[in-house]
Amino acid sequence: MIHVIATIELAPGTRETYLTEIRKIISDVRAEKGCIEYGPAVDAQTDLSNQAKVGPDKVVVVEKWEDLAALKAHSVSPHMQTYRVNVKDYVRGVHLLVLDPAD
Repeated sequence: MIHVIATIELAPGTRETYLTEIRKIISDVRAEKGCIEYGPAVDAQTDLSNQAKVGPDKVVVVEKWEDLAALKAHSVSPHMQTYRVNVKDYVRGVHLLVLDPAD
C-alpha cells in the first residue's frame, strides 16, 4: 500500500473555489482501480495545544493506493488532467509525500 499526503498551496482567498473543483472528481478518483482512500481535508477546529495548522490557503489531500502503479495511473487519468486545467489559476504549488507503511 502507498500513502500519499498532498499539500496544495493556493492563491489567497481561493480555497472554497478550489474545493468546489476537487469535489467534482472525488467519485471518479475513488472509483479508480487501486484507490483505497482519497479526499481533501482542511484544518480541524480543536483546542489541542500541539496541533499544527496548514492555514487558510492550503488543502491537504489524503490518499491511499494499493500500489505505486495505481498511483501513477491515477496521475494521468482523464479526470485528473481536466482537474489540473480547472484549478491552474488557483494552485500555487504542490508538496507531495509518498510513503510506505512502517508497521
